[in-house]
Amino acid sequence: MKKLSVDDLSAMRKELKKKKGSWIRVGCSTCGIAAGAKEVFDTLKEEIQKRDLKSLEVKQCGCIGMCYAEPLVEVMIEGMPKVFYGKVDKDVALKIVEKHVCGKMLLNDRIYDAKRSR
Repeated sequence: MKKLSVDDLSAMRKELKKKKGSWIRVGCSTCGIAAGAKEVFDTLKEEIQKRDLKSLEVKQCGCIGMCYAEPLVEVMIEGMPKVFYGKVDKDVALKIVEKHVCGKMLLNDRIYDAKRSR
C-alpha cells in the first residue's frame, strides 16, 4: 500500500462529501467515552436495529474539540441539515432516533455549533 499524500487525502475528502446518504457518528475519543459515549453508541445501534433502519449507519469517530459538550453525536439525515447534539445520554439518544431520524424534527435544545468551538 502506498503512502498517502496530502493531495490523496484531499481527494478522498472531496469524494466523501459528494456521497449522499444518512449516518450518525458518536464521538468516542477519551473525553467522549469518559462522559458516556459508549452507552450512547450502543443505544443508537440497538434502536436503529430494532427499527430496521438498514440504510442508516452508526459509526464512531474521534474528538472534534468540544469536550465540554460530550458525549457528542453528529447526525446527517438526507434532506435535513447536519447537526451536532451535545450532552447526549441514553434518553436523548432514543429521542434522536424517534424525532430526528424518524420524525424529521430537530432537537433544538441539544444542538451545538461545531464552527464556534474552533
